[in-house]
Amino acid sequence: MNRTLLGTVALTVLACSTASAQPRERLRDRLAPAPTETLDAAATVLADLSKIPEKSIPPALLADAQGVVVVPRVIKAGFIVAGAGGHGVVLARDKDGKWGGPVFINFGGGSVGFQAGVEATDVVLVFRDRKSLDRLLEGKGKFTLGADASVAAGPVGRTAAAGTDVKLGAEIISYSRSRGLFAGVALDGSVLRPDPTVNATFGADARPEVARQVAALKEVLDLMSSTTPPADPAKVAPPLPAPLPTPAPPVVPGRP
Repeated sequence: MNRTLLGTVALTVLACSTASAQPRERLRDRLAPAPTETLDAAATVLADLSKIPEKSIPPALLADAQGVVVVPRVIKAGFIVAGAGGHGVVLARDKDGKWGGPVFINFGGGSVGFQAGVEATDVVLVFRDRKSLDRLLEGKGKFTLGADASVAAGPVGRTAAAGTDVKLGAEIISYSRSRGLFAGVALDGSVLRPDPTVNATFGADARPEVARQVAALKEVLDLMSSTTPPADPAKVAPPLPAPLPTPAPPVVPGRP
């Protein structure tokens, strides 16, 4: 009788665990944006920053960068560790110094530095070290800021890099934007992971509209990396392509 009772309890626990896991998976699938949405949001973040060069990332810093991570709309109560989570994109320079194709990542951390009452913020990371960037892109495990690579809150403004030798000694320079305010932010302990599912989805999408989205993102980065002040700061950012419709998620047999 005791064996029967234990067996019943075990089956009940297993059923409850399975039932709770499936809603979590479905919720995660719904929260993960399509690659085109992440590209559009990242380009918008950078375009907005490029319109205020006196309060943006120093061009000299971007000109020497090995790669840039943009994580739009980092949300409190993230999925990797308690604190914050979001989805972003990495662009790395190739051997000729040109921006390569996008790689999509997940972001999580507990020290994003939210302002009081702010539920979401944009995060930008400037990778100055190639080894650190390659370690992230290899995707062999989680990449922790402050542990796998040193990170420091970055300066802002076209001439801000002149007196920041200590900060610029870090491998990664970090920024955030909340409610229109852009500033350096400490991100020690935050975690980055490549997202193989989203990267596979993007790799299979050969639409010319997607290629134009990627080109627009690269163009904004090129403009922000220019050390020559723009003739008309109000027109520094190129027009972005219209957002693409989100494709319907694949139907998985047996799942509601």
